[in-house]
Amino acid sequence: MEYCSKLFSMLKPFIAANWKMNKTIKETEDFITSFLPMVKDVKDVDIAIAPPFTSLASAGKLLKATSIQLAAQNVFYEEKGAFTGEVSAGMLTDAGCSLVIMGHSERRHLFSESNEAVNKKIRAARKNRLEVILCVGETLREREENKTFEVLESQLSGSLKDIMLEGITIAYEPVWAIGTGKTATPEQANEAHTFIKKWLKKQFGEEAGRTRILYGGSVTPENIESLMEEPEVEGALVGGASLNPESFAKIIFGAKRRKK
Repeated sequence: MEYCSKLFSMLKPFIAANWKMNKTIKETEDFITSFLPMVKDVKDVDIAIAPPFTSLASAGKLLKATSIQLAAQNVFYEEKGAFTGEVSAGMLTDAGCSLVIMGHSERRHLFSESNEAVNKKIRAARKNRLEVILCVGETLREREENKTFEVLESQLSGSLKDIMLEGITIAYEPVWAIGTGKTATPEQANEAHTFIKKWLKKQFGEEAGRTRILYGGSVTPENIESLMEEPEVEGALVGGASLNPESFAKIIFGAKRRKK
């Protein structure tokens, strides 16, 4: 299968912005216009921005001539039909997307999205040459009950069933650290990432070595460097701190200073 020309380099840190249900079209355009000059010389960090559906086409036009990936926050698994309110993978590529976020904890917990549904969405995305950020992570109760690895294995195995790993990035996002101001310690993040890496290698062999694992959960300019110093943390999925161009740029430059 031929994939889009903006495929990520697997050797670089990867920083992705997830704006969730924030920003109008005008606010999106203003952000990108301000942000692009700040990162115009950045070549050693892969960057993606996921605005809301309504802003995708406008953002796509502004990002088209850049190396920054346009991402969607969700997708439906059918190509077309009577599915009111849903958006297909083909519609996303038509808007300029080359990437889509899957299985975010808010989709799983607020909208009861199952691993089976995520699996079907990944299939639809890859069929349409969309890269994928697959989110996995445990709740506070599950962590306190020492079920973190059990939850991660269940979400990974269900979401990736019978799917090739190429074109997929994993984002570990402990649910208890999303939008709460609480961040997993760098050691906790690295422990989870190490488990994910080992699981992927067991299931997919050497192909797993080309899959980056991002951390998501109250990432800020103040904690990005300590997170990126951990050997298995290869980037970040950033929520609230990505809504301000200066803040998001600082996170990218913090990732640049990752120790080799």
